[in-house]
Amino acid sequence: MRVLITGACGMLGRLVVEALGAAHHVIPTDVIDGCEFLDVADTNSVFDTVNRTRPDLVIHCAAMTDVDGCERDPDAAFKINAVGTWNLACACASADCAIAYLSTDYVFNGDKGSPYTEFDTVDPISAYGASKLGGEMAVRELCPKHYVVRTSWVFAPHGKNFARSILEAAQTRDELKIVADQVGSPTYAKDLAGFLVSLVGSPLYGVYHFTNSGECSWYEFAKCIIQTAGKTEVKLVPIKSDEWPTPTKRPKYSVLRHYRMELLGRDNARPWQDAVAEFVREWTIAKH
Repeated sequence: MRVLITGACGMLGRLVVEALGAAHHVIPTDVIDGCEFLDVADTNSVFDTVNRTRPDLVIHCAAMTDVDGCERDPDAAFKINAVGTWNLACACASADCAIAYLSTDYVFNGDKGSPYTEFDTVDPISAYGASKLGGEMAVRELCPKHYVVRTSWVFAPHGKNFARSILEAAQTRDELKIVADQVGSPTYAKDLAGFLVSLVGSPLYGVYHFTNSGECSWYEFAKCIIQTAGKTEVKLVPIKSDEWPTPTKRPKYSVLRHYRMELLGRDNARPWQDAVAEFVREWTIAKH
């Protein structure tokens, strides 16, 4: 199949390109060097690219993911996450092309107190969550052949993410303050890429949740990373959300239940702790 990737040079996108491998004709696009240029917020460019390359599927990884940046500049967030996705959804619908859209746990308010399923009511409490929900709405309303994949706390040995930041900070600091009252599910980018590739050619369109299995707080996540890396001399100090300087209100509990995959008997996501062990190994190899 012909698969166009947006954000193909980013943390997740490059892994999706790798996971697709030689089995598919991959068309990598991004706004940075190394890929064919595509600005999803440019309507004409999006339609021109989709009509020229004629993909069977677009995997839409491009997004504004700086949560605090979205809160400070919601217009930029909606331009990229909502309008950019609207452009792609319209272009895909016009070309009879499927689209896989990456969404987030931030579409929920975090008040449920138990894991969210694909059928729960959305209620974002931040500009980032609202803009990503705007993208969801465009995809679901405009493109019949769609997969919406909600995920959370994505990490990898490369790119900007919490897990990598913890390991890098542990190289130079002996104490780290970590939020302990927000709970979610970490997601290893390599595992998420594999899940996205598993959807290629599937007739089962709709909304999916994918994370690694299990749940933890940011503090517990950081503790596992530090211990796995053997940096036990670094002291972790648990703090409350309101002690961390941020303009963004985040959901307190946003664990995503893989309910659709459970009902299909296909939920085989590995525990997040196992993913952390692989992450630390790969980060250590890359560092040296």
